[in-house]
Amino acid sequence: MNDVIATAFGLAMTTESQMQDTKYRNGFTLAELLIALMVTSIILAAVATLAYAMSSANKISGDTSQKQAQVRFATLRISELIRHSKLILKANDDDLAVWRADDNSDGQINANELVYIEAGQNRDYIRLLEFPSAASEAIPLNGILGGTAKPTLISNYGGRQTVLLPVCSNVQFYPANINQWSKSVTISFGLSENGVVRQYQIEASLRGWAENLLDGSGNIVSDDD
Repeated sequence: MNDVIATAFGLAMTTESQMQDTKYRNGFTLAELLIALMVTSIILAAVATLAYAMSSANKISGDTSQKQAQVRFATLRISELIRHSKLILKANDDDLAVWRADDNSDGQINANELVYIEAGQNRDYIRLLEFPSAASEAIPLNGILGGTAKPTLISNYGGRQTVLLPVCSNVQFYPANINQWSKSVTISFGLSENGVVRQYQIEASLRGWAENLLDGSGNIVSDDD
């Protein structure tokens, strides 16, 4: 009887010992846990870095695409405007004045036929200013060249602005002394893309000019009205 009890007790102890060994073998030591945490941290850091890099790349690509789209839009609008215009004038240091067409064939520049390409005093944007609601009011060339016509038109009609490039830098018009003989015009400007300022140019040419507004010396007649 005692032998049976001893055998049973021995089997119970053996089974408990085996269960403890199995439990121990199925667990993790502190060193293993630390190593696992380190590996996991490295993987998470790599994933986070990759995600940030992809996000930054997408942002840079999006900014560049937006700026390029603005340049294409500005180039198209200005090229089309000047191609069909009759005169390009240097209104003042900040603007070009374009007689876009002689809609009523009266040989005069009317308020609703005049378009300004504006750069602003800081030369940091490019936009168009038109007066489509203006009456067929003849505008003297000396008023355009002297810079007095624009504020008068704005006061009387308000004007409609079309922003081509909302933010740029150092807008310049060439040639500097644009007149009726200039069959082409160049607008240069800087555009910041991802912290780097890149230089652009918009070149446009006239198909013709208003020869009826020139005197024998090739000067603009100032009393066309």
